[in-house]
Amino acid sequence: MSFVADRLSLIQPSPTIAVTQKARDLKAEGRDVIGLGAGEPDFDTPEHIIEAAKKALDDGMTRYTAINGIPELTDAIIAKFKRDNGLDYKTDEIAVSCGGKQVIFNAFMATLNPGDEVVIPAPYWVSYPDIALLFEGKPVFVNCPAESGFKMRPEDLDAAITPKTKWLILNSPSNPSGAAYTREDLKALAGVLMKHPHVWVMTDDIYEHVIYDGFEFFTIAQVEPGLKDRTLTLNGMAKAYCMTGWRVGFAGGPAELIKAMTKVQSQSTTHTAAVSQAASVAALNGPHDFIKANNKIFLERRDLVVSMLNQAPGLNCPTPEGAFYVYPSCAGTIGKTTPDGKVIETDEDFVTYILETEGIAAVQGAAFGLSPHFRISYATATDLLEDACQRIQRACAALG
Repeated sequence: MSFVADRLSLIQPSPTIAVTQKARDLKAEGRDVIGLGAGEPDFDTPEHIIEAAKKALDDGMTRYTAINGIPELTDAIIAKFKRDNGLDYKTDEIAVSCGGKQVIFNAFMATLNPGDEVVIPAPYWVSYPDIALLFEGKPVFVNCPAESGFKMRPEDLDAAITPKTKWLILNSPSNPSGAAYTREDLKALAGVLMKHPHVWVMTDDIYEHVIYDGFEFFTIAQVEPGLKDRTLTLNGMAKAYCMTGWRVGFAGGPAELIKAMTKVQSQSTTHTAAVSQAASVAALNGPHDFIKANNKIFLERRDLVVSMLNQAPGLNCPTPEGAFYVYPSCAGTIGKTTPDGKVIETDEDFVTYILETEGIAAVQGAAFGLSPHFRISYATATDLLEDACQRIQRACAALG
């Protein structure tokens, strides 16, 4: 008999982390590998944020804090929600965790009962369904194909909701597709949700500031104030602030929900690192000009990758509105044969092929719930991206 809990059989290790680790392992073996699996900016954390952390350490900020953070951080988050989203929260309506993933973990652990349904638009970030499954929830997937811009239509949301629906997850801009919901898109979805008062909304806004082409970001509680008392608005420091390793996520939501999530966290991590909190205060309250500068580079990379992948036989790459991923279709490669005689039958076969032949580590679309696609992160050096796309072009051209 295994000593491992039965619930672990419900979930899989994160595919994106697995791909990143595989790329590391191959590099360690001396292979020439370009890893395009990680959702992590390649820019350093800005200097003023690092300096704030150093000062905090010099000032002795090395002890426990409150579960939901130091008052300065709570105040900075409240100010951020008001400044960026027009949302008013009180101190007891703010949660702070060890990254955005723990916010989701806490919320689901605090609210899901066996059989509760969680509506998840596909393609989705790989961890949403697994965290729901871990707490005996039931993921309900809504397919959002490229033809609909990888976005959920109101009629599809309405059809997915049942009396057992507990949560809807919205992620805009999206990981993996980079698709972003406009104000009008959100208003239409909100109209459906207003008809179903038992459904709570978790909106993952972690890529809020990574947007292009003049796109204007909105979050659903901002667009429809009538949803605010059943919406958890999730964000964090990782992406726009280049603070992935600092592990700070946060959310605003109804006090009763935040209290329940805080109870969960009190028995796990207690709080995120004190020094990371100090750094986050500096990030939220300090200058944000670096975000615009970083986005300019991301935009150049996006356009490069979209153009080059669309020149690869069998690939079709839409242009995303935000985040730092593309989610091209590899449908045109399905059924083709590799130089060594293997038939490409799935998107997993395709990403295995480009890894083995050209050393490109990408993530198969099956991991995100929508095939046949694959995800590439363009949060890496421009010259490496160009090299990677040339290798993918070469691999596609070699298929017979």
